[in-house]
Amino acid sequence: MSVVTFNTETRTGMAALLGRAMRAVMLARINLADWNDRRATRRALSGLTDRELADIGLTRGDLDDMR
Repeated sequence: MSVVTFNTETRTGMAALLGRAMRAVMLARINLADWNDRRATRRALSGLTDRELADIGLTRGDLDDMR
């Protein structure tokens, strides 16, 4: 998981627009990375048998809820 901090100084005009655009790009990148982590986890877990899933306290239905 990523942590992002934003500078809250007041900007006007083009600097404000650029700042909002950069923030949007950073948030999109974070969301994409989080989505990919969840996708990879679901894929790895779905390769386990029902018994292996039960050993770690999960069921097949839990994998469907990981979206």
